[in-house]
Amino acid sequence: MKIALITDTHWGIRNDNAQFNDNNKKFLDDVFFPRLHSMGINHVIHLGDIVDRRKYINFLTAKRLRDDFLDPLETMGITLDIIAGNHDVYYKNTNEVNALEELINGKYQNVKIFTGASTVTQEDGTSILYVSWINDDNRADTLKEIHDTKSQIVLGHLELAGFQMYRGSMESHGDSPDLFGRFDLVCSGHYHHKSSSGNIHYLGSHSQFTWSDYGDDRGFHILDTETKELEFVVNPYEMFAKFWYDDVTKGKEPESYDFSCLKDKFVKVIVSNKTDLYRFDKTIERIEQQGVINLQVVEDHLNLNLEGDEDIVNEAESTVDIFKKYIDQIDVSINKSKLENTIVDLYHEALTVQ
Repeated sequence: MKIALITDTHWGIRNDNAQFNDNNKKFLDDVFFPRLHSMGINHVIHLGDIVDRRKYINFLTAKRLRDDFLDPLETMGITLDIIAGNHDVYYKNTNEVNALEELINGKYQNVKIFTGASTVTQEDGTSILYVSWINDDNRADTLKEIHDTKSQIVLGHLELAGFQMYRGSMESHGDSPDLFGRFDLVCSGHYHHKSSSGNIHYLGSHSQFTWSDYGDDRGFHILDTETKELEFVVNPYEMFAKFWYDDVTKGKEPESYDFSCLKDKFVKVIVSNKTDLYRFDKTIERIEQQGVINLQVVEDHLNLNLEGDEDIVNEAESTVDIFKKYIDQIDVSINKSKLENTIVDLYHEALTVQ
């Protein structure tokens, strides 16, 4: 049996930005639903954070969630299991009040909600352990289910140490991966960067949300319950693009570029060499005419000559790493681990604000 896995859709991201909703719809209509249809997949599991805000939801966002995702699945006769993530729940110490129960549960016969740890038998008889967001209220019950289950597959919304939330931003806090060491396959939402270590696979979000996601492949996965293999299906609709402006180096003349690919994207123009202001202004005008969402110009005064994003990542510490190093060097009697976690959480929240 093949099951589609999707996670961290965060409907309402970036202050309910309409362009992100439109990008979601393109991905769903052009990639996600057609792949389900072509492969005869009739079951989808969402691994948490279906919505972005923990406290409330915008009415239009709720409508887009129904119109673009939930209603089409119901029309196609596809069942959906949703595992609660940390953004789906109101309180931080319990999953009792959550968006899934308030917005979705009982309104769709094809949808089931899971707010705790539960071993679920799939249509083909395969048992899979679902693990929702772990907090003070459900930790004891969750650990018991992890210990007692006979399943060898885990799907959840886990916070495990030693994985990257965003590319280049390693999380040092969270549960130990050893907690899931005995399972054959563990797939999780929560960290938006797709990565794997041993039997644990962070699937990553389906789309790019911030500049930290630039150049980072996003999409969804198809799980074969018989072989326990994962197939990654890439979302081709990227939200962020960079253009290196150079009117000096031969072969990089700005007039030679086709900027139509920048439509409906956040764009950064990084100026490496600019000797003709008129030529530069005409280039910026051409880019704006493509219908970009937002355009930023970055002057490379340091002449770093970094041609790609990988070079930039390799040459610089991440913001989170700088935070952590500074906190570690503070000579005061405080709980540095708690402060670090608070700062990192605030930073990640800030990345999603317009």
